[in-house]
Formats: sequence, C-alpha cells, structure tokens
Amino acid sequence: MSQRKLLVIGYVWPEPGSSAAGARMMQLLEFFLAEGFSVTFATTAKKTDFMADLPTLGIAAEKIELNNASFDVFLKKISPEIVIFDRFMIEEQFGWRVAEVIPEALRILDTEDLHFYRKARQEAVKLGAEVALPLLFSDTAKREIASIYRCDLSLIISEAEMQLLQSTFKVPEELLFYLPFMLPTPSEAENGDLPAFNSRKDFISIGNFLHEPNKDAVLRLKREFWPLIREKIKDAKIHIYGAYIPQQILQLHNEREGFLVHGRAESAKRELKKAKILLAPLQFGAGIKGKFTDAMQVGTPSVTTRLGAEGMALDLPWSGSVEDDPQKFADAAIKLYSEEKLWLEAQQNGFRILREHFSEAVHKEKFRRKIQQIQEKLEVHRLANFTGQMLQHHSLSSTKYLSKYIEAKNKDRP
Repeated sequence: MSQRKLLVIGYVWPEPGSSAAGARMMQLLEFFLAEGFSVTFATTAKKTDFMADLPTLGIAAEKIELNNASFDVFLKKISPEIVIFDRFMIEEQFGWRVAEVIPEALRILDTEDLHFYRKARQEAVKLGAEVALPLLFSDTAKREIASIYRCDLSLIISEAEMQLLQSTFKVPEELLFYLPFMLPTPSEAENGDLPAFNSRKDFISIGNFLHEPNKDAVLRLKREFWPLIREKIKDAKIHIYGAYIPQQILQLHNEREGFLVHGRAESAKRELKKAKILLAPLQFGAGIKGKFTDAMQVGTPSVTTRLGAEGMALDLPWSGSVEDDPQKFADAAIKLYSEEKLWLEAQQNGFRILREHFSEAVHKEKFRRKIQQIQEKLEVHRLANFTGQMLQHHSLSSTKYLSKYIEAKNKDRP
C-alpha cells in the first residue's frame, strides 16, 4: 500500500521559537508524521533565520509561486490525500486550484485564530467601544467564514471562537473542529525539577512583536501597570522578551525603573522558568495564547486580563489572577509575587489546566477519529454543505480567472 501524503500550504515558514502560531504548526506536522504520512510543507514566503529545519524532521520543504500554473503541476506530482491551508488567505489563493486539480483530497483550514475577531476587538479598543455586530460583520469576516465553508473541516483553537462561529454566524458544527494546543501532560518528575518560589525572581513579559496585541500590552505595562507594581516592590524588575522587537519597544528600556527590554529569547521557556510571574495585560486579540501554556509548563503563574485568559482555563481556576482594571491587576501581581502559598496554588492550577484541557493524547485521538470519519463519507459530508459548494463555485469562477489573468500578465513581462 502506498504511503499516505499530506500537503501543508503555509502562510510563512514555521518559527516555533518565535510565535505560538509557529509552535502550533509544528504540532500539526509532527502529528501527521507520527500517523505515517509523507509530509510536504510548501509556501511562497521567503526563508528566515529562525525557521524550523523541516528536512531534518523528514518533512519536504518546497517553495511555490502564487498565480502560477507550476503549482498545479506540483500538486499533481505529489497528489496528497489531505491538504491543510495555513490561514484563510492561503485558502483563498490556492484552495480553488486544489479543488480543481485534486477534488478528492480532504481540505482542512487551520485558522490559527479568527483574524476578523482579533481585528474587530482591536478596532473596538481604538473606538473605546464594545465589540458590536457592525465591527464583527466586516469584509474580513465575510472572507474568513467563506473560506471555512469552502473547506471540509476548519480547526478552531479556542472554544470561545467555536461558540462565536456557531451562535453568531450560524456555521454548522460539522464544519468545525476544536483543536487547541496539543501538549504533553506535566509529570511529577518534571514538576520536581522546576525552580522553587524562593529560587525565582522578577517579572516577565513575552510575545512576538509582529503580533499587534503583544506590542500594545507592553506599552500598557510601561505606562499603566508597571509603575503601580514598582511602587510597592522597589527592587522588582520586569524582563521584556519577544521576536521581531521594534524600535518603539526597545526605547522603553530603563534600568532605573527596572523595565528591561532584551529582545528575542533564545529559549522562551528557559526565561519563563527563571521568573516568578508572567504579566500580560492584553486588550485585544483572539485564539489562545502560547505564552500562558509555556508558562504553565515551567510552573510560572501569570496575571492577565479576561481576554488574555479567554478559552484556556474554561471551568478551572486560572494559574494566577485575571484582572482588567490596572490597580486590581497590579495588586494581584504584588500579592502573587509576595505570598508563596498563593503562588504554589497558582502553579498547581496551571498544571491542572494543561492536564484537563491541553492533553496531547486526548486531542490527537479526537483529531485522528474526526479525519477518519470525514474521509469515510466525504461525498455525503460535502453534499450536506450546499453553502460551501456555492462559495466554491463562485471562488472557481472569480478567483481562478483573476489568478489566470495575473499569470498571463506576468508571462508578458520582458
């Protein structure tokens, strides 16, 4: 029997050390490798210094071109059984080609997080308003949800986003699959190796600065939150780490205030492991935040906002504190920093969240069964999704001919 094949079409090359999205992509790739698939990752993006070395993992890495029939030839050559689109923009660009060249392939959209939801929340913050329907029903929402309908299955990383899609946008449950981070369960041995309360010091903030919510959170820390904490803990320091850190953030470095901006961390978990508390006053964003699961894995409690904690602890107590008001946020951070018993309880809460909501074994088995279930009745599954067929028809009619027009123009260039 020939080996099963998977093609992932990426928005960028995965950088697991730079972002939660990069780590999430590696989890998916490793899942399919373990399932015995021959895995190919293809993208139009330029290579970076921090991208994962895919070939050493047994993953073929291919550069592809947009608006070029060479992709059709490439697609026929590898003839994958499953195609994953990394974000809706990639499905818009390549989905019609996949549907036309290999219609029998299972098409999966990995949303990463709902882009339209993040944008709506960011716009609401700018306006000083709540996220109302006019902000949600944006052009980006129309594009992203159309992409969800055109695919056989969409991976949704947060239960809050599952609820939004089903209740507000009436997306059928059959098209959605809840798949958060798939993480190893903390073992007692690993927990015993972690630095104790008295061996840790200082606060930490970490995140990829290409992601606007992280930049906004650090600016808020500097202006609103850190002065309140520093007022009570005179010798405390906060260490700011993040990939692709801009000059605007680098300029915030101030040793006298204990506000230390370091840039990219060689190992996020190593730095989190040294710190006593992670601070993340996030105002907008979507999905779930990898900084918190990283912190929980190394036993570092956190103080964040309701939005920061969204979709993670669910019915369980948070691994630290959740506060939106700056003074309450600072008070919670000071108390957690100072009281060992409270800190240890928060640490154990984090381990419990990982065990009950992010179990690698549990989510992999559910994902395995879902893929098998859809593949066994793919035609029936698609017939039940008339809206998806309709959108696929219009996508083939419009996107296809726009792409072919661009391709023809490119050929005419000298």
